[in-house]
Amino acid sequence: MYILITNDDGYQSEGLVALRSALNTVGETVVVAPDRNWSAAGHYRKLFDPLRAWEGTLTDGSPAMLCDGTPADCVALAVMGLLPRKPDLVVAGINLGANLGTDLLYSGTVAAAMEGIIVGVPGIAVSQMRAKDGPWDFRVAQAAVVRLVEKVREFGLPPGILLNLNAPARPPEEVRGFRLARLGRRFYRDELVVRHDPRGRPYYWIDGAEPEDHTEPGTDVAAIAEGYVSLTPAHMDLTSHHWLETLRAWDLEA
Repeated sequence: MYILITNDDGYQSEGLVALRSALNTVGETVVVAPDRNWSAAGHYRKLFDPLRAWEGTLTDGSPAMLCDGTPADCVALAVMGLLPRKPDLVVAGINLGANLGTDLLYSGTVAAAMEGIIVGVPGIAVSQMRAKDGPWDFRVAQAAVVRLVEKVREFGLPPGILLNLNAPARPPEEVRGFRLARLGRRFYRDELVVRHDPRGRPYYWIDGAEPEDHTEPGTDVAAIAEGYVSLTPAHMDLTSHHWLETLRAWDLEA
């Protein structure tokens, strides 16, 4: 397989190096990564500014293409002609932290995988949780994504579907395996912090505590809490099909 790798934490992320190291065992990899951190940028595209890309290296010295665009820009640029041929798969990550439930609306990692399916290339988003006050340990995410890519190579993915993988903050021997799960809910506890510059003008930071997870059975949030690697298929159809039928009773189309 010819695998396009990107992320939203930027080309200097150790998670990007870990992902490439893992996927080098199952295919030919090429990296097109942002030149800075785009965490929580969502599916932002730089449509009104030129995009630049240049040759660079990752923190392990391996070659990569760097881009001043967003994660979604990196994928679009790569597929539209930056690469010598169209990739078979887009894999984004390994994200430094979870992308669970509501996070998918904000995640640049998931947006990169979503851009892949928009341009006709299957996408996988990979995220790794971190033990509190501990170093990053990507072994679980690495093993999980290798196994997943091998399955994608064997069975394929239908058009319009991306796979969102999250690895728990546990050593490999304590992980209970894969669990297929629907998206759960995370409650953000953001707070507005107001400061003032030397001229007395206000400026703002968004701060607050860590999200509060709702561990409803069957969700990705619950799977991670129970020590599983969670895997959720996702697509772009945000339609509330139930409410589509309910609205028909409003007789708006009469």
